[in-house]
Amino acid sequence: MTDILETARRQVLDEGRGLSAAQVLECLTLPDDRVGDLLALAHDVRMRHCGPEVEVEGIVSLKTGGCPEDCHFCSQSGKFESPVRAVWLNIPELVEAAKETAKTGATEFCIVAAVRGPDERLMSQVRDGIKAINDAVEINIACSLGMLTQDQVDELAEMGVHRYNHNLETARSHFRTVVTTHTWDERWDTLRMVKAAGMEVCCGGIVGMGETIEQRAEFAGQLAELEPDEVPLNFLAPRPGTPFADFPLVEGTEALKTIAAFRLALPRTILRYAGGRELTLGDLGTRDGMLGGINAIIVGNYLTTLGRPPQQDLDLLTDLQMPIKALSQTL
Repeated sequence: MTDILETARRQVLDEGRGLSAAQVLECLTLPDDRVGDLLALAHDVRMRHCGPEVEVEGIVSLKTGGCPEDCHFCSQSGKFESPVRAVWLNIPELVEAAKETAKTGATEFCIVAAVRGPDERLMSQVRDGIKAINDAVEINIACSLGMLTQDQVDELAEMGVHRYNHNLETARSHFRTVVTTHTWDERWDTLRMVKAAGMEVCCGGIVGMGETIEQRAEFAGQLAELEPDEVPLNFLAPRPGTPFADFPLVEGTEALKTIAAFRLALPRTILRYAGGRELTLGDLGTRDGMLGGINAIIVGNYLTTLGRPPQQDLDLLTDLQMPIKALSQTL
């Protein structure tokens, strides 16, 4: 029988064809003593098909908390007794956050809102915020505002939104265990509209929400079918008051296998470190992941959890001789 890493080297590295869900499962179930080989191959794939540059992004929440949905991992849901309370950010605060993000060398600034989908008040706030940011700083603007109508997709495209984030979160077969107030297909429909409108699609999920290894591989295959421009890879950081508050952290070696396997399924996609990596991987694991397929990173804090100090990540990129992608190359 041909070894999965031999197959992946030929299929992904040489031919540029991503692994299927079944092949991803083979990678995820490799013995731990093969992890180094798996990470090395994923790094080779990243370098060949994406290059050495790393895209840096900052995110800020325009509307935090009070969300009507019941995503079981999220402390922003109004259905759970979590410490997060609803709050809106004003335009000057939004502009200042964009400026601070740009100072790190980031090329992407994402405006996020905890909503099912945007109402007219939110769309107006986003419209004013994008104009104010564009007047103050040169940076690509992304948005994450939940599920959209076709009119809202068209309006965001007209505003010049560079990329739209809407995570599928997990495999279709596992979704009802994670969210009950809307469906996986509703999220998929928004992503298809965004793609058709010409915006870049950012779509990932969270590893460690009780899914099986088979469902993790299924999810990689479904992302490959979508062909997103970017996949943010989160690891569950259990939040107090949520149904997943007592879930265990993903083990570090398991997380690294996931990173590498997703790179092999998505050889040309921006694969971004997102939430939970600090707890799951720590400093050494974060470094290993950067050498195992990751080619983008969120710096600073996340929406309701603390990240690493931005300079710590920037120093790591310098140490690994991974240049930060220049803004002019992403416009």
